[in-house]
Amino acid sequence: MATDSVSSPSPRPTLRERKKQRTREALIDTALNLFTQQDFDSVTLDELCDRVEVSKRTFFRTFASKEEVAMAPYEDMWKAFIDELETLPVAAECSILQVLQDAVLAAMRTMNTGDWAHRLLSCTRLAGRTPAIEAHCLYFCGVTVRAALDVLHRRFGLDPHDLRPRLALDILVAAFHRALEAWADRPQDPTVEHLATDTLAAFAAIPGSLTFTGVPPANRAG
Repeated sequence: MATDSVSSPSPRPTLRERKKQRTREALIDTALNLFTQQDFDSVTLDELCDRVEVSKRTFFRTFASKEEVAMAPYEDMWKAFIDELETLPVAAECSILQVLQDAVLAAMRTMNTGDWAHRLLSCTRLAGRTPAIEAHCLYFCGVTVRAALDVLHRRFGLDPHDLRPRLALDILVAAFHRALEAWADRPQDPTVEHLATDTLAAFAAIPGSLTFTGVPPANRAG
């Protein structure tokens, strides 16, 4: 007799894994606090590691640079986006852009735990005034877009010479960044739900932005 399969719960992280995660979170929180209170360039790795009471060797086992630890909340969401893109169920009539949007929103839901929203707010505001972090963010976006493109080609059998998937990804990232700016400008402490609302609004504006026209002042009726 057939029986319904029941997925087993994920195994509980080991003590070592939990300790590594606590160290990672401490590095992120301490780094964001230091970078916010002081100038990013003036904060040394020695100072950061001393505050968390870890060695620089431990830091480099966790992050590659100060820029990476500063942008960790942002990068965590986009890494989750790649995971969602690999496994998210897709309807037959769904456009590639819609698949990408659904993966972003699904990734965002996985981030809705602990202090992620507060950390993301800190790193977003920090990136806006720190050229080194903004440059790192641009580099990471390029890496993420290429990884997402690989998933799309592999999962949907797309023509590697077709420009449309890459353009869809570029539009997606641009729309999310506009949503992130609007979210960061909200008063008080915006939540993940606020970010989802702003992201949906940005996604909804995409079709109209592609056909939007303007009339030069000289051509307007007087």
